[in-house]
Amino acid sequence: MKKISTILAIIGMIVLSSCSGPEGPPGYDGLDGQDGLVGEVFELKNVNFSYNATDGYTIYRALNPKIFASDVVLIYRMRGTIDANTPIWQLIPRTLFLPQGELDYDFDFSKEDFTIYAGGNYDLSTTPSYLNNQTFRIVIVPGSFSTSINKNNYADVITALNIKESQIQNINF
Repeated sequence: MKKISTILAIIGMIVLSSCSGPEGPPGYDGLDGQDGLVGEVFELKNVNFSYNATDGYTIYRALNPKIFASDVVLIYRMRGTIDANTPIWQLIPRTLFLPQGELDYDFDFSKEDFTIYAGGNYDLSTTPSYLNNQTFRIVIVPGSFSTSINKNNYADVITALNIKESQIQNINF
């Protein structure tokens, strides 16, 4: 009886494993790029924040072309340099503790645009060096890739995206 059950089980496994059904619909084509990743970096060089009573100090730019809804935008502010060829990039949002009070840099983005904000608990016009001639790097990171990199370190992000300094595009006004 055990031999018959074993033989029937083996025959049943063979019959069931050889079953096939209709093929499903074809999948969507992926994007061309290195390992499916398309990252970009743009630079806003020597820009000034604009002021209005509703939003305070802001820098606004449209993204052209628009990014994918799943993409992530990271923005770094150049806070200084080590030498003429070595800038120091700092991820925002960031709070600076100054003698006048706290200064906050923040931003928001959509697939169409981004806005960088400067705000604080004092009159920011008294520290124009933090509002004028600022340089920012805007990094577009594919959404699925953004969780696997150290976003706080600009060099790590650029290395992970395989972006060379020569590929960074300036955003014109």
